[in-house]
Amino acid sequence: MAKDKKKRPRRPADTPAPTGTRDGGNAARRARKEQVRRARESEARRRARRGALRRFAVFAVAGAIGIGVIWFVGRAAAPEPLSAEAKAAALDAGCDADVRTPAADAPGNQHLAAGQSPNYTESPATSGWHANSPLPGGTRVLTEPVDETLAVHTLEHGSVIAYYRPSGDGGVAQDVIDRLGSLAQSNPATYVIPYPTLPEGTGLALTAWNKILTCPGTVTADQAAAITQGFVDSFACTSNAPEGKLGEGC
Repeated sequence: MAKDKKKRPRRPADTPAPTGTRDGGNAARRARKEQVRRARESEARRRARRGALRRFAVFAVAGAIGIGVIWFVGRAAAPEPLSAEAKAAALDAGCDADVRTPAADAPGNQHLAAGQSPNYTESPATSGWHANSPLPGGTRVLTEPVDETLAVHTLEHGSVIAYYRPSGDGGVAQDVIDRLGSLAQSNPATYVIPYPTLPEGTGLALTAWNKILTCPGTVTADQAAAITQGFVDSFACTSNAPEGKLGEGC
């Protein structure tokens, strides 16, 4: 006779599932997904920070380069020695042997107060106290003398002024004046201005900030043009002047 099989007792329907069953596994998976999500978010934040730092570095370098370019372009060039051609013409014309530097110290930005005298010791003056504004722009070949305090401010801006004693009594010939006028029109920051009271024996005085070269009234048009062009090439719009890039045409 067959043995009776033992029957396993049934678990009541409302008995909780033991540990390690489906609900426990779901919780573990949710925890792992949360860890992965947080790790991804953390990595995304790190990438964003690295990107921001790279962009900042690029912008900083570009900005520094831009400032450097602006500075390089905007800076005044250094003055140069008088050309050999200008020196030879000056020697032939009996001009000064060299460009003179009248003042041992010539600081810029010395503006006169109302009624204050500039007390210039050189004639024409090339530096020192001056008016608050330079010569008016537009006309660089003048037929009448100017306020010297305005002229000195113009020199401070890197301009060159060719002063001449008018024809007669030690003055230069009219063709010299005409040639200088043409030269001024074709060069930056160059002025031609009459100065009837130039020192005795001087018919032409080329001036830049704290620089001067003088010639007798017997200088010819060709000599005057060569000397003046050399002087302009040496000093116009250069760092010889405190504000050497502000001259008209610089």
